[in-house]
Amino acid sequence: MSARRIAMGAAVAAAGLGWAGLAFAQEVVLRGITSFAEKTINSRGFEGFIDKVNETGKGKIRINYIGGPKAMPPFEVGKALQGGVVDIANVTGAFYTNVFPESDAWKLTQNSMAELRKNGGFDYMMGIYKEKMNAMMLARQFQNTPFHIYLTKPITKPDLTGLKLRITPVYREFFSALGATVVQTAPGEVYTALERGVVDGYGWPTAGIFDLGWHEKTKFRVDPGFYRAEVSVVVNLTSWNKLNDEQKKIIADAAAELENGFQAVEAKENAADIEKMKAAGIQTIEFKGADADKYLKTAYDAAWDGIIKQSPVHGPKLREFFSAK
Repeated sequence: MSARRIAMGAAVAAAGLGWAGLAFAQEVVLRGITSFAEKTINSRGFEGFIDKVNETGKGKIRINYIGGPKAMPPFEVGKALQGGVVDIANVTGAFYTNVFPESDAWKLTQNSMAELRKNGGFDYMMGIYKEKMNAMMLARQFQNTPFHIYLTKPITKPDLTGLKLRITPVYREFFSALGATVVQTAPGEVYTALERGVVDGYGWPTAGIFDLGWHEKTKFRVDPGFYRAEVSVVVNLTSWNKLNDEQKKIIADAAAELENGFQAVEAKENAADIEKMKAAGIQTIEFKGADADKYLKTAYDAAWDGIIKQSPVHGPKLREFFSAK
């Protein structure tokens, strides 16, 4: 283990009583972290979830909110959750493909979480979570928010040749298939990369660029949207299994409320940010007809090919569960 990770683990453990305090206190304290900037759209649902757990579970269970990327780099959250450095996290699967490559398939779900819970897709995925990450998903917040390409330069067709685009694993195969040069960075580095011309654009969901200030350097949004954003609350299984039934119910009820209630928030935020983009002068480049069909087919084919290459056993089964019938 690197000295940096040891120091990080010590710092995170020191931020809360954690499991070490169980012998001295009845109240269980879980260490919680978000992989996104605090109080932005990707973290606000989790912050509300924490408030709900702490209010309902007073004296029984509490989540100590450590914070966001300033406390831990986003791409290290999955490993920290797997090893129990943190107990519960607000994170997207794209940030922990280094631990669990199949997690990137969440973006390709064309069925709702309710449908996945009925058709066996959710349970199948939870089996892989247990095997590879020692974790379990409690709630998926975003279900109906598409991703877009945002650019500083215009394009006229589904071709990114000659452009440098910032990515996470969400877009790597797709943007590469369209000819882009891809650069992976944490969200906190995107503004500077745009400002300095290190990248010509980036992928991101419909809502959120105003929270991060990226609109100041963005000139164009490409439609139609593709995939669906996924930000979820994930818990370490060892930590979960130490809870009693009452404590588990407090967390599970808050998670269900978050998953079921976030869709209205999601729709409102998306509509508001579309209007803000118009007001900010961000122009829409919209592919139609054959160009739109090619664009979306490339998006899904490239992504599924990448997942199946990484996971030849689980990938085809996930595609069957996740694809619309």
